[in-house]
Amino acid sequence: MEVEVKRKQGFENLNVLLIGNNPIELSKVFENIKNVPGKRILTEIAFDIKTILERLVSFRPNYILIDDNIGKLELKNAVRLLGKDKKTKDIPIAILKNSNYEEVFSVGVMDYILKENINGDSLYTALTNSLKFKRTQMYLYKALRKRKGQLRRFAQRADQI
Repeated sequence: MEVEVKRKQGFENLNVLLIGNNPIELSKVFENIKNVPGKRILTEIAFDIKTILERLVSFRPNYILIDDNIGKLELKNAVRLLGKDKKTKDIPIAILKNSNYEEVFSVGVMDYILKENINGDSLYTALTNSLKFKRTQMYLYKALRKRKGQLRRFAQRADQI
């Protein structure tokens, strides 16, 4: 009797778009992303809305990290822009926060990560958990649409009888 061992599906290769306006803080996050052992994570950095659009022309991110230091208005605009664009609307977005005391909006944001406790492993765990959650969310949305269609067809048939 043969036993087939299934390999656990992981996220060995990730593309991350890092958005912020402070190169020093972004470099710290970039170093943490690079230090994830055994994983290949490609990272592109954008500093404003214009460079976000430029990066999205050639780079297909799996995940987007936005530093909250870019300002509330710029943060809101970036999340709104990414949520409307057909290339990025299904990509999880996380906000890198300085503290939990500041209030940040939550529409379109999948996760919040505190900068002070960030390291490569915790960042990778947050990335993979958000990706799994987003995939589950998309699956449930598709299943709901399918069930609504089936229920509608069933109701139409019942009306015809």
